Amino acid sequence: MQPAEPAPALHLEVERLAFEGRTLMEGLVLDLPAGRTTCLLGPSGIGKSTLLRLVAGLLPGAVRSASDGLPLEGRIAWMAQSDLLLPWLSVEDNLLLGYRLRGARGTELARARERARGLLARVGLAERARALPHQLSGGMRQRAALARTLVEDRPIVLMDEPFSALDAITRHRLQDLAAELLTDRTVLLVTHSPLEALRLGHEVRVLDGAPARLGPPLRPAGTPPRIADPALLAQEAQLLDALAGTSVPPLEAAA
Repeated sequence: MQPAEPAPALHLEVERLAFEGRTLMEGLVLDLPAGRTTCLLGPSGIGKSTLLRLVAGLLPGAVRSASDGLPLEGRIAWMAQSDLLLPWLSVEDNLLLGYRLRGARGTELARARERARGLLARVGLAERARALPHQLSGGMRQRAALARTLVEDRPIVLMDEPFSALDAITRHRLQDLAAELLTDRTVLLVTHSPLEALRLGHEVRVLDGAPARLGPPLRPAGTPPRIADPALLAQEAQLLDALAGTSVPPLEAAA
C-alpha cells in the first residue's frame, strides 16, 4: 500500500521541556529520515511517549518541520498506548471515525470502508467487525487500534508500543504486516523490545539520561522485517546491556 503523498523527513527541536520543576529534555534534536522507520527505545519513564506526542504536535514545547516545507497538520496518524476505541461504536465504525469526523461521504467513505474491512481481515478481526469494544480481548482491541491507524493512510505514522498486548505469534505476524503496509512512510515507533526495534527499524535510537538525550542511530543491515539471525541477536544483546546500564550505547551502524 503506497502512501497517497510522498513522506517527508521530519526535524524536531526541543529547547527545554520541564515538568514539576524537573527538566525532562533540553537541547534535544530528533531527525526522522523520509520514508523510513525509526524505532525508539529507552527506560520506562524516560520520556519516549512524551517525545512521540511532541512529534505529533499534541504537546507544546517543540519546533517541528517537514523537509518538503509543508504543514504537518493532517498528515500524521498517531497510535497511542491505549486503544482509545469509542465504546458505543462497532469495531468497523471505530476504524472509520476519523473519516466521519472529517465529513467524508459517498465514494470517499465507501473506499475507506472497503479498506477498513480489508485491514480487519488482515489483523484477524473480520468476524468481529460489528462487535463493540467491550466484547473484545485486550489483544483484539490493540489489533483494532492498529488497523484504525493504518486505514488513515497518512505519510507520517507515530506508534506507541503498538504490539505490546499481543501474544508472541500474533505480534510477529503483525510486525510483518506493519512493515509491509508502512513501506515508504516516515514512521516513529516506540517500543520496549530491542528485538522488535531491530526487526522493524531502519534506524534504532535510545533515549536516556536526565535530561533525556538521544544516542547515535543504529542502522541494522537488511530490509525490515528482518529475521532474528546471529548478527541481529548480537545487536539485541548490545542494546539490552545499554538499557540495563541506562547509558547511551556506543552502537556502531551496520553497513
